[in-house]
Amino acid sequence: MITPRPDTRQQAPQWQHALREAFTRPADLLDYLQIDPALPALALDRLRDFPLRVPRGFAARMRKGDPADPLFLQVWPRPQESEQVAGFGLDAVGDLHKTRDGGVIHKYQGRALLITTGACAVHCRYCFRRHFPYSDQLAAREQWREALQTLAGDPSIEEVILSGGDPLSLSDDKLASLSEALEQIPHLRRLRIHTRQPIVLPERVDERLLQWLGRGRLQKVIVLHVNHPQELDASVERALRPLRELQIPLLNQAVLLRGINDSAQTLRNLSEKLFACGILPYYLHMVDRVQGAAHFEVDVEAARRLASELVALVPGYLMPRLAREDAGAASKTWIAW
Repeated sequence: MITPRPDTRQQAPQWQHALREAFTRPADLLDYLQIDPALPALALDRLRDFPLRVPRGFAARMRKGDPADPLFLQVWPRPQESEQVAGFGLDAVGDLHKTRDGGVIHKYQGRALLITTGACAVHCRYCFRRHFPYSDQLAAREQWREALQTLAGDPSIEEVILSGGDPLSLSDDKLASLSEALEQIPHLRRLRIHTRQPIVLPERVDERLLQWLGRGRLQKVIVLHVNHPQELDASVERALRPLRELQIPLLNQAVLLRGINDSAQTLRNLSEKLFACGILPYYLHMVDRVQGAAHFEVDVEAARRLASELVALVPGYLMPRLAREDAGAASKTWIAW
């Protein structure tokens, strides 16, 4: 008698099913959104080599039939990505020069970042790590051994930032294994998680993830990434509610993107909607000058004018810090307006 193999697909968490069902073929996304693939602005025949990935739940928040939708523009590969623009390079923020053994990036005093994975639920076209050599720099290699040794050997590091890719692309078991090992390093105090998954794939916030987040001595901070108020729908609000109940601080880093959120009213609506979801606006970043993202850039003077308009529209606690990351600098550079 042949014993049937267990159906591992059925045993996978719901978020992994949702991730497998994400749009990866451009023609399928256009069909779903009822957008004519013959539109010249789409340049479907000249798609670049940074692949498309869009969860269906995120695509459902896009306006049907509208190629100028602000969520669609964040994920659609445009022909401008192939342009070589002066000042835009492969390592926009100097990560590679600050990478230590085991995928640890140590730029700033007191905190270090782990490149946990190269995987994301969504591929944002302005991603500053779109050219990053993940295969060479993953902290997860050899069960985190090198990364943990690097962190343990530097008592000045008090905070570890999980990044990637998106660290919540890892399984809950891998996250638990990593955090349990980090708990053993006595000088560590905080664990910061930079993630877009609760926004683009709210199914990721499930019971097992919440159990992991609720354990351990390290104080946890979650930094989300929302660029436009349209990204925050009822499914996201439901996903964020249990995170707030765990009393985990939720912060937001937005990127200022030309044609997407470069208006004071849009940014006001974003801050208001973030706060209604229990998220505090944190940074409004200038686009990192990575090759392929020049068409998203808002110039500094226009950004200053926007910030000046925005600060008059929102209370001070809803005003994000306008900033950019300069390679080699000791901190983020705040841009005064």
